[in-house]
Amino acid sequence: MFPCINFDERFADFTSAWVTEHRNEYKNFDAMEDDMPRVYMAFLNEPAPWLDGVTPGSYFTQYEDPKDLVDWLIAYGREGVPVPDLLLEQIEFVGKPCEKRLVALLKDETGEISAETRMTAIGLLRTMESTQPKMLYISWQLNRQEEDELADNALESLADMGASALQPMLEALPKANDAGQAALLDVLCGHPGNEQVFRTALRLFEERPERCALFASYLAKLEDDRALPALVRRSADPATSYLDYIELRSAIERLGGTAPERDFTDDPAYEALAGLD
Repeated sequence: MFPCINFDERFADFTSAWVTEHRNEYKNFDAMEDDMPRVYMAFLNEPAPWLDGVTPGSYFTQYEDPKDLVDWLIAYGREGVPVPDLLLEQIEFVGKPCEKRLVALLKDETGEISAETRMTAIGLLRTMESTQPKMLYISWQLNRQEEDELADNALESLADMGASALQPMLEALPKANDAGQAALLDVLCGHPGNEQVFRTALRLFEERPERCALFASYLAKLEDDRALPALVRRSADPATSYLDYIELRSAIERLGGTAPERDFTDDPAYEALAGLD
């Protein structure tokens, strides 16, 4: 196994030595900060004894085997050492051959791979514009919790995949729990015109008053004025808070309607915002 060297610490040491040597060149701290890109380039290009004379900038470029690179990423996560940007850049450079290994990493259910490493893998695959994990990401939405950073990160990738992800997401929509349907709608509502999407968004709006602002924003994006009666009704409800009303009013106006006037003088959020004027 390759060593998991803390490049952040090494750069910090290099910077400290640099500042000591060049401190008379800087008028103030801001000037020194402005010079950090040059310091970093010097760090990348100076042969390092701790790398047996190899420069930090070329260290990871010696390796192109996808298994070695992804296993190295996993090892960094396991040991709790910050993953060097230089390793990530090399994985991106090798590109497609690394995709399969990264997807396999995401499928691992042993619990041995850290959540941070999995998040990093999603980011790498997104940068590579990979669609390989599409069905895996969709499966994560089916029985998800409302708060799920990994599934949210995957959802961002599904959005970036564009049209290629829409049909399988539509097929998954009725199979997902409420949290999963809300997540899938976040992407699907960006593509108006599908009746199933509209009905699901409207149903969740009616059934989940505590999240009415979210589902109102989805209905607004769908640009279907059939949602207006439900939106107006909710905006007129005395139980609807001022903050929710703002989102509801925005959705109603986007769909061509007019929100009812409300008095929110007893709403703490209204009072707080009014005090900022």
